[in-house]
This record gives sequence, structure tokens and C-alpha cells, in this order.
Amino acid sequence: MSTFIKITEVGPRDGFQNIKLPIPTELKTSIIDNLVEAGLKDIEITSLVSPKAIPQMADAQDVIRHVLDKHHDITPYVLIPNSKGAQIASHNQVKNINYVISVSPAHNKANINRTHQESLDDLYKIRHEFPDLNITLSLATVFGCPFIGATDINDMLDIIKFAQDLSIDRVTLCDTIGVANPRQTAQILQIVQIKFPNIDFGLHMHNTHGMALANMLAGFENGITRFETAVGGLGGCPFAPGAAGNSATEDAVNMFNRMGLNTGISLPALLKVAAGIRETIEPNLLSSLSRARPYSEFDFCVNTQ
Repeated sequence: MSTFIKITEVGPRDGFQNIKLPIPTELKTSIIDNLVEAGLKDIEITSLVSPKAIPQMADAQDVIRHVLDKHHDITPYVLIPNSKGAQIASHNQVKNINYVISVSPAHNKANINRTHQESLDDLYKIRHEFPDLNITLSLATVFGCPFIGATDINDMLDIIKFAQDLSIDRVTLCDTIGVANPRQTAQILQIVQIKFPNIDFGLHMHNTHGMALANMLAGFENGITRFETAVGGLGGCPFAPGAAGNSATEDAVNMFNRMGLNTGISLPALLKVAAGIRETIEPNLLSSLSRARPYSEFDFCVNTQ
């Protein structure tokens, strides 16, 4: 159990943003509380986006206040698309932000209504106007775009280099529409790790084509130990037609536990959170373990030592 796998739970943001009916703020915060009880220490709790674009996030500041008031031993993250979001985050005492840029220019325009240059200009502005913010750069559509297909790896490398020059050392590579395959994942990771050895890379995989766990395994085999997942397999991008949910937190925890790796997360407690979400928010969860017997009475971990 020497290798620790850091799971960042993104359900309260990426998972909830695609739910059409408004989720009561009290239910959102209760689910976050339960995720913390299950052992999640890193949680993307909301996003500071325009309510006109994503109405589900209209209560973002209320969610932030609840988490900061109640939970002092976790690291909450807030996704922002622009400098206005950074200003609101800073005003609300948020310390950790995920700043999103799509590698695909077409998706960047559809997702946050900005060109690459406008997004980079805002990132530069945020870095200099809010130096106390801890910035993780989340790169969307690294593995494919719903509008243009394959994305340009040189565009991705240029954006990472820009971030590195601003002393941003955490980058999450996102498979926004869930089309990555394990060989592609390994190849891209090998390229970025050679070119940027001092950056902490993470993976955010969607399961549209059923390969999220396989891609995460490819990531682990190439040195990645930081992953973003969503309880119940919730999620999808509102601006990526046909994309399904995220890799499910419970499926990822189950896989890594079976491999003898340490996530620090209670799988039974996590399954209770998923069951609550199925009863109150989304009856058709996409995760495997939310619909199957976990066989928790047995130890299937293969000990090769």
C-alpha cells in the first residue's frame, strides 16, 4: 500500500452541471459532506460560471461558504473560466482554482466563448492579479473534440509551456468527450512528461466509449497518480454533444484497491453516497459498481510481494 492514488472528486461540479432540474443547495452540500465522510480530501465543489450558461451553478457562492465554514481538513477546488471567476473566488476566500482551456479552438469558443489568446491573456492576468491563488490548468479536449475530431498536440504543448512560464506546475489532461484509448493516453503522457518533467500531471477521463478505467491504468503505468473522477459516473460537458459521464469514483477506487494501491477512500461509504444520488438526483447512474454486487466480503487483491 505504499503508492498513494490521489482522487479528486468532481461530481459536485462536473457531475451536477449536466443535471437539468435544479438541485437544491442543501442537497448539494449534504452530498459534499458525505463525500468528505467517505474519505475524499480533494473535491471540486462548484464552478464560478455565468448562471445563464450553466444554471445549475447559480448557487456556487453558497456552496463555497458551506464548505469553507464546515470542512477545514480538505482541499476544495473551484473551476473558473476567466478572470472574473478568479476575482469572485478570491473574494470568497477560495485558495485553489481549476482554470480551464480547451486544446480545441472550436470547443474553447463553444465552452467559454473565448479564443485561445483570450484565455491565455486571462490566465496571465489571474496569475499576476491574484498571486495567492493556487492554479491547476485543466486542459479540455486533449484527446479529441466533438467539433473538429483530433486536436493538435502542438497547441496543447504551447498552452502548457505558457502555463509553466507563469510558474503553474499542475496540469490536468481531460478527455472531455471520452474518446481516448490507452495507447494514445500513454503516448501523450510520455511526450508531456519528457518535455515538462517538473509539472504534476493528472488525468480526467470520461467513459463515453467505456475506456476510462483502461486509460487511467495506462496513466498509472506511466507514472500518473492523480485522477479526477465523479461519484456515480455523473457528468459530461454541456458543450460537447454526445459525451457521457466521467469515470466513476467508486469504479476507480475499486480498481486501485484491487491492485493493492491506497486511495484513502472507503468504498462502502462511497457506494452509499452513490445510492443517495440515485434516489434523489439521477436514477440511471452509469457506474458499474453502483449497479453490481461489490463482493466486499472477499479479498481479490493479488499480493505479488
